[in-house]
Amino acid sequence: MIQKLRTKLIVASMLSLVLVLTIILGAASVLNYRDITTNADRVLSILQENDGEFPAMMGKKPDKHDAQFSPELPYESRYFTVFLKADGTTSAVNTGKIAAVDTETAISYAQDVLASGNTSGFLDDYRYMVYTAGVETHIIFLDYGREMSSFRRFLYTSAGVSLGGLLAVFLLLLFVSGKIVKPFAETYQKQKQFITDAGHELKTPLTIIDADAQVLEMDVGENEWLSDIQAQTKRLAQLTNSMLQLARMEEQPQVEKIAFPLSDVVQETAETFGTLAKTREKTLSIDIEPMLSLTGDEKAIRQLLSILLDNAVKYADEHGKITVSLKKHKNHIQISVYNTAQAIDRDSLPHLFDRFYRADASRNSRTGGYGLGLSIASSIVAAHKGKIWAETADGKSLRITASFPCG
Repeated sequence: MIQKLRTKLIVASMLSLVLVLTIILGAASVLNYRDITTNADRVLSILQENDGEFPAMMGKKPDKHDAQFSPELPYESRYFTVFLKADGTTSAVNTGKIAAVDTETAISYAQDVLASGNTSGFLDDYRYMVYTAGVETHIIFLDYGREMSSFRRFLYTSAGVSLGGLLAVFLLLLFVSGKIVKPFAETYQKQKQFITDAGHELKTPLTIIDADAQVLEMDVGENEWLSDIQAQTKRLAQLTNSMLQLARMEEQPQVEKIAFPLSDVVQETAETFGTLAKTREKTLSIDIEPMLSLTGDEKAIRQLLSILLDNAVKYADEHGKITVSLKKHKNHIQISVYNTAQAIDRDSLPHLFDRFYRADASRNSRTGGYGLGLSIASSIVAAHKGKIWAETADGKSLRITASFPCG
């Protein structure tokens, strides 16, 4: 339990950090990319206004573009243009401002852009803009390789630094989480030790009280007071044994794994409850897939079945129906116990396996429940690396399913 708490703490912390870093890096990357595309489109707009050329006087005297760009922009920019006629043939190609692209390559880029149907975007590291001039289609390509390379370096560097930071935080959490959960571990261990010690200490006086009551009964005969003492002594003894069993299972969660015929075990255990259900005017039906086996503790699985069936028989409604089923579902074996009921509160389902939880305290007091049976069942399933859950389809029935991995 403490180890699970520590694991959840580490996982929650790491997921939170990953989420925060993702949001920060994502926002920074989006803003950076938007700035790149915005600046590129501004340059392309200047080229479009001058039909593929920078203004001759740009940078030599103040104009509307000087406030946004350096006077060196016409000399730093690498671009090329392709003019296409209405029939799609090339009318002019200008690659004089770029050395990396020849005429044939420029035409190929233009054809790819026309095929895409977009009027602006990136093709490789070239930002392009498509516009019409009369009957012709003009396409301007601006080389933004340096900016895109810087953008990619930013992404890779940020990702690398983030991964390094995540690793450092993970190692730190491994160290710190142990100290964080240590007080809880010590308290939990003391609690388990107290339950174990108290249980053993209670056994002796309970045995003596029961023996004294029997001796007194032989002297004075049967009466309601002695019967009540014996009944309550038996009840306390059962509760003490249940608490001790839970403590032992948590201290030694590993079970001795031996293959046994699960179908036969479920059949035998279910049949023993048939008479009890009949005496209480309830119907018990059995649906078991034959020849299924399980590797685990046969005695513990029998106890699990007894707990689930006892719970179903106790809390099924008058003339209710109880069904025990055993099925293989993919790579899992599922034991399911179903019973009808007067009313099931869906909000109580997640708490059914909590210790001492009672969905209906008055009903449990009449039936003699302690609120520990399903907790023991959950511990048995957990010791076999399985899962157990409760569900209701209509609010008037309860199905508890225990699923075990095959093999």
